[in-house]
Amino acid sequence: MSETSLTPHAAPAAGYEIYRTSTAPTLDETAHMEVVGMNPEFEAGITRALEAGFAEGNVVKTLFSRPGFSLTYAWFKSGFPLPLHTHDADCLYYIVAGTLQLGTDTLGAGDGFFLPADKAYRYTPGPDGVEVLEFRGQENFNINFLAKSLPAWEKIAKSVSERRADWTGEVAPSSALHA
Repeated sequence: MSETSLTPHAAPAAGYEIYRTSTAPTLDETAHMEVVGMNPEFEAGITRALEAGFAEGNVVKTLFSRPGFSLTYAWFKSGFPLPLHTHDADCLYYIVAGTLQLGTDTLGAGDGFFLPADKAYRYTPGPDGVEVLEFRGQENFNINFLAKSLPAWEKIAKSVSERRADWTGEVAPSSALHA
């Protein structure tokens, strides 16, 4: 996405609100997504993945949220190892730019997919990464990573370590749309 922003800038007299991606808070800052199913091994494993650079491989922002609705922007850099996980809310995904591999399907800009609540999934961003919009019928939702063991997270941390240098210079794939 370009610098089109989606953080609320109210214009109540006009009867609408404008949101800007450039000033949108991260999903962590809004606390709309709660991590569930923590155990000591999981905590140790995710700590290792974060130390390896896990947070450098993605940008996730809350573009809009109100009770009963949320819109999230996510940019996952090339080859980001998105762990198998579920959410407790239905979600409709729209690919803005880049590609992803979901099962045996390769999806690109303009494609999308729907996942019902509690459906386990993961996808792999393509060589240029992927930007997606996530639409949910809930403002608050959870994430339940199904990788709970330390060895599973060590595998993710290894993948992150291998990709980290490549992520340094990556720009969001939609940037090419505006060049």
